[in-house]
Amino acid sequence: MDESKKLKQYNLMTKTPMVRLILRLSAPTIVSMMISSIYNMADTFFVSQLGTSASGAVGVVFPLTAVLQAVGFMIGSGAGSRISIYLGEGKSEEADKTASSALFASVLSGIVIALLFKLYLVPVLRFVGATETILPYAESYANYILIGFPVMCASFVLNHLLRCQGKTALSMIGISTGGILNIILDPIFIFTFKMGIAGAAIATVLSQAISLAILLIFLLSKYSVIKVSLKKISWKFSMYWMIIRIGAPSFLRQGLASISSSLLNNRVAVYGDSAVAAFSIVGRVSFLIMAVMLGVGQGFQPVVGYNYGARNYKRVRSAYKVTLMIGCAMMAAAACLCFIFAPGIMAIFRPDDPEVIRIGSFVLRLQSVVLPLMSVTVSTNMLHQSLAKSKESTFLALTRQGLYFIPLIIILPSLFGLFGIQIAQSISDVLSMLTAVPFAVRFFRTMKREEVAIGTQTGPL
Repeated sequence: MDESKKLKQYNLMTKTPMVRLILRLSAPTIVSMMISSIYNMADTFFVSQLGTSASGAVGVVFPLTAVLQAVGFMIGSGAGSRISIYLGEGKSEEADKTASSALFASVLSGIVIALLFKLYLVPVLRFVGATETILPYAESYANYILIGFPVMCASFVLNHLLRCQGKTALSMIGISTGGILNIILDPIFIFTFKMGIAGAAIATVLSQAISLAILLIFLLSKYSVIKVSLKKISWKFSMYWMIIRIGAPSFLRQGLASISSSLLNNRVAVYGDSAVAAFSIVGRVSFLIMAVMLGVGQGFQPVVGYNYGARNYKRVRSAYKVTLMIGCAMMAAAACLCFIFAPGIMAIFRPDDPEVIRIGSFVLRLQSVVLPLMSVTVSTNMLHQSLAKSKESTFLALTRQGLYFIPLIIILPSLFGLFGIQIAQSISDVLSMLTAVPFAVRFFRTMKREEVAIGTQTGPL
């Protein structure tokens, strides 16, 4: 990309009116996040037609894929946050080296994680909550999913590398194509080819491979500000330590999701396969709602990175406020729909299992009530991570699934039984939001002092 195109991209990120810019960048990201959630739900929907135990197996395998996501998101967000700042500072060569190194690290990480899980698959599945009836389905599903781990990890990173430079529409095309293809292939492999739950896993791997190819083509095209190549891969430890340090919050967020999901499955398993299936379905539906906020936040990240790198602090403040308002409004609308139609949503997946519908409807309604509060938690965490504030963002990432949820899911079931499990996530979400508020206040007070001390380029909002 020549200098005029780089300047055009820089001006887009630092001068476009903020509401228009956030909506422009977040809309494709919201679409891609929701399609990703929908195709995950498609797995759950089609697999659930095979029975309650098969439906529970998808939820049991989720902690394994969550580990991969933790590593992929760590590499992608760590590299992406630094790249956005580099681009705001006009350091293109450093951005290219960081991107090339991140992509290399993602493929290697996917291979290593897949091999480790394959070696200890059955013990791992039992640990994360597989009952004797669920285990055969979970093992069959996991065996094929593990083959796709290098591809999936690389896709996560390529997605971040496009978004960090503001190319969210290109990212959406790659992710959405894979998601739509997954939805099409699921019933073909499961029912037409009579491959059962293994067919769902094969459909996912093939779809992810197509998505990876599209994302890679975009990153190598003239539309990308950053360029990756084998020659630009760094062999210095400092490069990968920087990526890990900045991306640690994403790793902790996703890693703790895996741990908390495992603990949840273990606690729920004593109440039977219907309970496991109910929480598995609610988890997919809740993530669909969360995808709205995550999409807005991911559209916000390159904006705040570019403008912080350019020392345009006024736009940093504006970006945070706009993201908070848009995210909260969208989350509230989605949560209302889920609250009202909770039984119908659960019945889509398991219409012939009233126990799944009863347990799941109550949990879904509880989580819908508090999900709008997550706009504060997500915006504040992504603000600190985008600006390489690793200590603050790491702590904030620990709160929702670590500092609060894990103790709650251990303590509450012994006090209130199944009800304690049902309320644990909602309580955790409220506490994590209350924790995020003082961090946001402190950051903007600090930035105001820095602004006064060194002066700033204000620019239009």
